[in-house]
Amino acid sequence: MAEVATGAKSGKVVIRNIGLLLSGDIDKPILDADTIVVNDGLIVAVAKEKDCDLEGAQTVIDCKKTCVAPGLIDSHVHPVFGDWTPRQGQIGWIDSTMNGGVTTMISAGEVHLPGRPKDIVGLKALAITAQRAFDNFRPGGVKVLAGAPVIEKGMVESDFKELAEAGVGLLGEVGLGSVKAGYEAKEMVAWARKYGIQSTIHTGGPSIPGSGLIDKDVVLEADADIIGHINGGHTSLPEAHVCELCEKSSRAIEIVHNGNERVAIAAAKAALDLKCPHRVILGTDGPAGSGVQPLGILRMVAMLSSIAGIPAELVFCFATGNTARIRKLNCGLIEIGRAADFVFMDRAQHTAGKTLLESVQFGDIPGVGMVMIDGIVRCGRSRNTPPATEIPVVVSGAH
Repeated sequence: MAEVATGAKSGKVVIRNIGLLLSGDIDKPILDADTIVVNDGLIVAVAKEKDCDLEGAQTVIDCKKTCVAPGLIDSHVHPVFGDWTPRQGQIGWIDSTMNGGVTTMISAGEVHLPGRPKDIVGLKALAITAQRAFDNFRPGGVKVLAGAPVIEKGMVESDFKELAEAGVGLLGEVGLGSVKAGYEAKEMVAWARKYGIQSTIHTGGPSIPGSGLIDKDVVLEADADIIGHINGGHTSLPEAHVCELCEKSSRAIEIVHNGNERVAIAAAKAALDLKCPHRVILGTDGPAGSGVQPLGILRMVAMLSSIAGIPAELVFCFATGNTARIRKLNCGLIEIGRAADFVFMDRAQHTAGKTLLESVQFGDIPGVGMVMIDGIVRCGRSRNTPPATEIPVVVSGAH
């Protein structure tokens, strides 16, 4: 498992000969540009090659007319420590997911830690430790935003203030601990929000021992920032209740791989019908009983595009720019000043689709040819996706 120093600098990087540039911005999902220039991990130019300063690049990548998109963001994972999950007894799952195009992961709670402390002192200590550990360690280069405490009865406002001052910015899924009533959750969610901590609520039937049913009324009363796995993780609320949540709440609509696929499609369609597609974000909810899904986000994109009939370029925004904006991240969008986190893709070899977008709309996942995080190439042709028809090449530079 590869550790990446968080202070590593990419120098100047030129990415040229791009065939399709997906922006991550749901209001303008495709950009009319063929070149990106990066300096020390940040995007400094997005334009036609003739309008870019290409001089002095340490690294030049020829995309071979393939697609470049923002690195995918998994909005819902359950890490523990390092690149290990005791839930499935696997090592290397984060690096493997990077090979599926994911460059950022967001913890919904470190709930699978054996012996996870549930007393208030212990849960705060675990959250601060997880936040610190993943801030210092990037498996495969992936940015893991961790340290998401599961709230328990007895917590008071000062606990949230203390967590925020220590650098914790997330709550684990509300409902996985002893706080399950809407009125209790609402108070704690408000305390978290006051101190800049973003909250996610479990939605649907129980998933692990100690969790329970969180129904639509609790979700609405708690008013967490993210309606976590709105399609269930694993067991969904009735489809009508999910659509009611989309309509009555203004919060983010999180759809996950480890949930009910029929309801996932219904939630995505409801968001479009309500003219709020910017609220839809994607996660895997892994590792879990369903296992680890290195290609889970790509599979979600292909499923929603092919079965829900949503244009592929819009669904890619669910997994990139939408999440970045809702989660207040400096990635997920291809625009000047954003982190240079990219996934390079092409249609899979022998897919029926004539283009990458058409192949996704037919239900095939694309082939990943390269992944870049902070302007540094983290992998070439993915070991997990089907082989891409064309892959980009590094034509000069040390990376």
